[in-house]
Amino acid sequence: MGERLNRVRRKFEPLLRRIFHTWFLLARGMTLGVRAVVLDAENRVFLVRHSYIQGWYLPGGGVDLGETMEQAMRRELKEEGDIDLTGEAVLHGIFFNDHVSRRDHVAVYVVRHFRQDRLPAPNHEIVECGFFTVTALPEGTTQGTRQRIAEVMGGQELIATWR
Repeated sequence: MGERLNRVRRKFEPLLRRIFHTWFLLARGMTLGVRAVVLDAENRVFLVRHSYIQGWYLPGGGVDLGETMEQAMRRELKEEGDIDLTGEAVLHGIFFNDHVSRRDHVAVYVVRHFRQDRLPAPNHEIVECGFFTVTALPEGTTQGTRQRIAEVMGGQELIATWR
C-alpha cells in the first residue's frame, strides 16, 4: 500500500504544486520590484525622472515572470540608463512598499562597477537622467529614494519600509 501511495504522489505532485502555487498567487499574490543605487567614481548617484510619475527615482522596475531580481536589475539599468555592470552588485535590502500596495516589495542593490558609454537620450519612459552629488539631489527626489541613498552613503539605519 505504501509504495502505491508513493507512486500516486509522484504522479500528481507536479499538478498539485501548480494548483497550490496558483492559489497562493491569487490569495496572497505579491509584487516584486528592484532598484539600484548606482554610484560613480566620484560617489555621485544615478537618478531617473519618468514620464508617467512625478519625481526623481533610483533606476529600476518590476521583476518579470521567470526573471531573478538581479536579472531584472541588470535589465532595468540597461533600459533606463544604458548601464552595464562590470562587477558584482551588492544586495542592500528588501523593503516593504506599503504606500503602493500591501503586497509590494522592492529589492535594492548597490552598484559601483559599471560601464556607461553615454547618458541616454530622453524617451517615452525616461525624460531625464543623470548623476548627482548626494548633497545636491535634484528637487523632487522622492523620500524613499533619499532614504535608500542615506542608508548606503550616510550609514543611516535600514528602515524595513519604503517611505
